[in-house]
Amino acid sequence: MLHETTRAAALIDLEVAHGAANYKPLDVVVESAQGPWLMDVNGARFLDCVSAYSAVNQGHCHPRILAAMIAQAQRVTLTSRALRNDQLPHLLEELTAYCGMEMAIMMNTGVEAVETSWKLARRWGYRVKGIAPDRARIIVLDDNFHGRTITVVGTSSVPQYRTDFGPFTPGFDRIPFGDLAALEAAIAPETCAFFFEPIQGEGGVNVPPPGYLHAAQELCRKHNVLFIDDEIQTGFGRTGDRFAGDHDAIEPDMYVLGKALGGGFYPVSAVVASRALLGLFAPGDHGSTFGGNPLACAVARASLAVILDEGLAANAKVRGEELRAGLRALGSPLVREVRGRGLLIGVETTVPARELSYALLAEGVIAKDTRDHVLRFAPPLIIGADEVTAILAAMERALRTVAAAHA
Repeated sequence: MLHETTRAAALIDLEVAHGAANYKPLDVVVESAQGPWLMDVNGARFLDCVSAYSAVNQGHCHPRILAAMIAQAQRVTLTSRALRNDQLPHLLEELTAYCGMEMAIMMNTGVEAVETSWKLARRWGYRVKGIAPDRARIIVLDDNFHGRTITVVGTSSVPQYRTDFGPFTPGFDRIPFGDLAALEAAIAPETCAFFFEPIQGEGGVNVPPPGYLHAAQELCRKHNVLFIDDEIQTGFGRTGDRFAGDHDAIEPDMYVLGKALGGGFYPVSAVVASRALLGLFAPGDHGSTFGGNPLACAVARASLAVILDEGLAANAKVRGEELRAGLRALGSPLVREVRGRGLLIGVETTVPARELSYALLAEGVIAKDTRDHVLRFAPPLIIGADEVTAILAAMERALRTVAAAHA
């Protein structure tokens, strides 16, 4: 064990010496993973309640996705979009059917999909709505998280994300989350889109007020503004339904997708919309060397099939209700609120959430703080009742440990 501990320390030191310090990870050096479990180089096993920020909804190393990836990698991995491939047409058909839309454009990372949707919204604003050139505006929300490019961080309300990275791309208006009056006041003749997360994950697992999203959609329809749903973290069953927006019966003009679409094996993202919208792109207007590559498409097809065939959304709904109820029943004075939907759960704490994260780590559960006082639970959607029981028992012990430290 001493040898393994030394190995972990050496790997951490090597990373610190040669890697940029743009993350502050928990000091667990993962060597392997399976299902909802992570194994470190010391041989310890941890129940994963991060799921790579919801990129591993299907569980780690799902055999069906792994088999699809290996089979495709043995045939062809990359052609670029200079050529066609035999996987992309099938993925486009299956993904648009899942979304109830007509067309999709494939990218790689979530932030690429976000930027794609913004380009498309602006083009629609000019060519369809008739906004004057270079005057289009997009409304975003406080506490949003849409990625790390300069344009995207320019829309953030978090000072750290913005400091020393300006000047920022103009054309964005930011308003409070969940405030319908603020949305109506912000809509102007130049507004082409309202862009939102149906639940803000990184912002603290913020759930909108009842009826807010549906009313926001009606406002956008009234004022001829695109209604764009960023489901990168909340999509593909995470919140107990197909998409988080389904809880509010919304019908967005575009879905922005990523994370779980790649099943934890490969970065795959997409914008899915109507033919009237995506038909506005012509050859050369947008693209990506790797977007829609055959390996990514094969992985995404298997990832989507697993979500559907294994009923992961339904399981997330049941296990999420159990987990939220159990967390509330702990009755700890350190817990101010438990919120979320499905298996995207935020525990707002009266102490720094990082302390609880480390206390849980000692109990064999990995959960990550988001913002200073919110602990996020987002395990793979394959967990069962036994894993829920284990999480709750670990949380009860962790709360006692942290409470004692603050006594």
